[in-house]
Amino acid sequence: SLDVIRQARDFGLVTKSNLILGMGEEREEVSQALADLRAAGCDLVTITQYLRPSPRHHPVMRWVKPEEFVELAEEAREMGFGVMSGPLVRSSYRAGRLYQEAIEARRAAAAAVPA
Repeated sequence: SLDVIRQARDFGLVTKSNLILGMGEEREEVSQALADLRAAGCDLVTITQYLRPSPRHHPVMRWVKPEEFVELAEEAREMGFGVMSGPLVRSSYRAGRLYQEAIEARRAAAAAVPA
């Protein structure tokens, strides 16, 4: 929940979430989810394609085009996220790199605040 992200961020932790696309969501819902996550203090986000694990699971409603993953990554970066976005990205994909980006962004923000 967004409250868990807020609490973790308030405690000083780097926070991360994952959006899985292709399950019937609208583009506006994805943008709103990104905005809500950022407002809650989420630092990092991965955006990926839902892949149906078996016929018993929810079907893929839509295959997201690669261009949309690029657009969403740009949107997320403009909001201030560290982001990995693509059809085969998974929540731990390049986690170390994203974590380092978040730490560097926090240092830069702290340095920009007048003492």
